[in-house]
Amino acid sequence: MAIHKSTIRVGTGAGFSDDRIEPAVDLAERGKLDYLVFECLAERTIARENLTRLKDPERGYTPYLVERFQAVLPACVKNGVRIVTNMGAANPLGAARAVRREAKALGIADLPVAVVTGDDVADIVRNNPQLPLMENGAPVESLLPRMASANVYLGADVIREGLATGAPVVMTGRVSDPSLFLGTMLHGLGWRYDDYAKLAVGTLAGHLMECAAQVTGGCFIDPGKKDCDDPVNIGFPYADVTADGSLTLGKLDDSGGRLDVMTCTEQILYEMHDPTSYITPDCILDITGVDFKQESKNRVIATGAKARPRTPTYKVVVGYHDGYIGEGEVGYAGPNALARAKLAEKIVRERLQKRGFTYPEIRVDYIGMSSLHGMGTGRTEPYEVRLRIAARSPDRKAALAVGFEVRTLHVNGPSGGGGGSNGIREVLAVKSILIPRHMVKTAVTVEGTL
Repeated sequence: MAIHKSTIRVGTGAGFSDDRIEPAVDLAERGKLDYLVFECLAERTIARENLTRLKDPERGYTPYLVERFQAVLPACVKNGVRIVTNMGAANPLGAARAVRREAKALGIADLPVAVVTGDDVADIVRNNPQLPLMENGAPVESLLPRMASANVYLGADVIREGLATGAPVVMTGRVSDPSLFLGTMLHGLGWRYDDYAKLAVGTLAGHLMECAAQVTGGCFIDPGKKDCDDPVNIGFPYADVTADGSLTLGKLDDSGGRLDVMTCTEQILYEMHDPTSYITPDCILDITGVDFKQESKNRVIATGAKARPRTPTYKVVVGYHDGYIGEGEVGYAGPNALARAKLAEKIVRERLQKRGFTYPEIRVDYIGMSSLHGMGTGRTEPYEVRLRIAARSPDRKAALAVGFEVRTLHVNGPSGGGGGSNGIREVLAVKSILIPRHMVKTAVTVEGTL
């Protein structure tokens, strides 16, 4: 029988795949946590890792998995901190095996890992080509020849199930970001999955913490306008949550950054298309009544979240191959730099045309002048400008030609060009569909001995 607490503390270990590692170590060592959650998947990440797995069947998990576990496992094992993460990406079982290998190398004889599977629904999508794309209503059949992945956003119930095994680590593929956090509360506090007042609190907590330093000052900083302490060493957040549904966010007092009403207010609006209807696999969250109150320095109480019952469908992100992007850059400096960059653009366009290449999409930026807000009016002549030309094409050869022609400007173009670079990358695009929940079958297995 599960033993539930009156209060749990849940920390954030990462907010994206390439996030910093040190703040998670600090929380594991000194944060007095019950759970440490690593959220490491973006929309295209699983598609990318599926390609990695095709090359090596044992891979397909997030690239920094080994380094993160090497860093935090000793403190987590010593302090009884349980880890929940979606670092499994396209291969949760392979990720679990990798974690166990690292644990053994650290002297941890047998580290059981609960593995959640079932988010990979590529076969279901192939067998239901009539399902409409959310973006344009076209049937998903149009993407099937180019599909690289199809993963459903699972909810907090599978996290609860994984933690119920007793394993110190729960490894998943695609699980909704807030659900990773909410699942720890369902397990640790004994919340029911139909208590929507509590689900609102947990989903709000997860949404605020899912991007780590975004709520502790990272994206908040604007020097001289919105400052924070020690931005070099920004700490990650944790949440104290009680069985009756109170929520307080905090961070280690000696870590950098800030956590206050302003940072929480900015973060709550992140990716919030409709504040009355933030749809997750667990509930539909309404944040319009949320209020933040500063309890003390770096501690904020959040109240007022509401939720309605979850939808009868899961959202699926379909990753697919969408051609190539070829690009090149070259810099110009000194008097007349902008004019030389403009001439360079003209030269490249005409040379590509003479070679018979056409592109469905081409973008030109004068970095330092127009790349973010266009040319505008009233701009002064820059002393230096960097020309970037990028073009999309289904043809790899045509994409390669873009960077090649930019590179030739060093000796064939306007004077003073330098610092050039060129490259090509395969485009993995994403679109979304909805599938009925009954089509999705999840499972939890344990690697290792409990």
